[in-house]
Amino acid sequence: MALSFFSCCASIAPQQHQAKLNLGVNKALEDVKSLIKTVGVSSVASSPVKSLQNGNWVKLICGASFEDVVDIRNLSLVYTLAGVDCIDCAADVSVVSAVNEGIDAALEIFPLPRPWVMISVNDDEDLHFRKAEFDPEDCPLDCSRPCESVCPADAISFETGRSITQFSYGTKTSASLKAGVLTERCYGCGRCIPVCPYDKISVSTYIRDATATSEILKRNDVDAIEIHTSGRQIAPFKKLWDGLGDSIKHLRLAAVSLPDLGESTVSTMKAVYSIMEPDLCCFNLWQLDGRPMSGDIGRGATRESIAFALRMAAIKERPHGFLQLAGGTNAHTVDGLRKVGLFQATSFTKNSRNENSTAMIGGVAYGGYARKIVGRILSSMQSQHGITGIEDYPEHLLQALREALALVGKLKCYRSI
Repeated sequence: MALSFFSCCASIAPQQHQAKLNLGVNKALEDVKSLIKTVGVSSVASSPVKSLQNGNWVKLICGASFEDVVDIRNLSLVYTLAGVDCIDCAADVSVVSAVNEGIDAALEIFPLPRPWVMISVNDDEDLHFRKAEFDPEDCPLDCSRPCESVCPADAISFETGRSITQFSYGTKTSASLKAGVLTERCYGCGRCIPVCPYDKISVSTYIRDATATSEILKRNDVDAIEIHTSGRQIAPFKKLWDGLGDSIKHLRLAAVSLPDLGESTVSTMKAVYSIMEPDLCCFNLWQLDGRPMSGDIGRGATRESIAFALRMAAIKERPHGFLQLAGGTNAHTVDGLRKVGLFQATSFTKNSRNENSTAMIGGVAYGGYARKIVGRILSSMQSQHGITGIEDYPEHLLQALREALALVGKLKCYRSI
């Protein structure tokens, strides 16, 4: 009789424990939904084009070279729930699929407008399209390894031999961790290079293939493209644009990211637009890349992007297209726009495409800073539970969403949390 009693308890106890776990998970997930309702994400949500016209467009930049599909999926999920209008990622099939899976998972939790998916490519050598590399065997044993601590992406490791799980979208394999640069996590910021006391770190650059890019654009889950150009020469841009062929017809938005070229900025924009215009059958956008890949450094990083936007907004003869800030954007960017009178300030436009009052600045793209504030929670979750979807641990999802809403809400004007 006693044996039967303990046997019964042994079978009931795990069930009760699982029931409590499920209750906790369901409660945390309800808190996530309640938070989205409380801040008013649904009431503010609109189509991406409407957001650009209103000046409250928000884009998440996963990184043109960032290819950690697990983090990308979870970032996409969190920021979709936060109400972003677009998610920008590497022009890689696995990465695009990870973004869309994250979006799908988010929309299963709460019904919101689906953000556009954008892929980033380059027409020539560009800071966003490079990877750091070095041979850890060459590193002196007494090196303090400043590269490891300065890397914002946790892309440098000196651990070896430890078994890890690697993901290539849709597959999972076991592998042994190798010391050095974790290529899929490195996004080319270059901060490791000047701090190396032995000058051991170099970079490898690459240019995305136009033919491969055109095939990705023909997928039904990609909406936009962003072309990074230095503006130094127009020929590389034309070569890439022509190489995209009829895939351009599949686009809802074509963006060009360029640095501040001073007095030649507008002439460069006009030359680029003259190449695009004959084939352009969608909206176009100019990404004003103030201080590339620096938003996570500190408050002052955003000054260059705001100064760039202020100059461009004042120029009437610039070519058609929305303006969007990037490069150094962070939690202080919206405050900076308010100070210079550009936050959702409108101007009357009249051209062949539209005739209405639109925002002088369409919106803001957040990259390094957006990844940093949510990435801390993703790292904590993975250290506790391993590689997993954040929706499986809604207490972590709730924390991450709070961080995302605080950033996105500045531009969307959500209610305070």
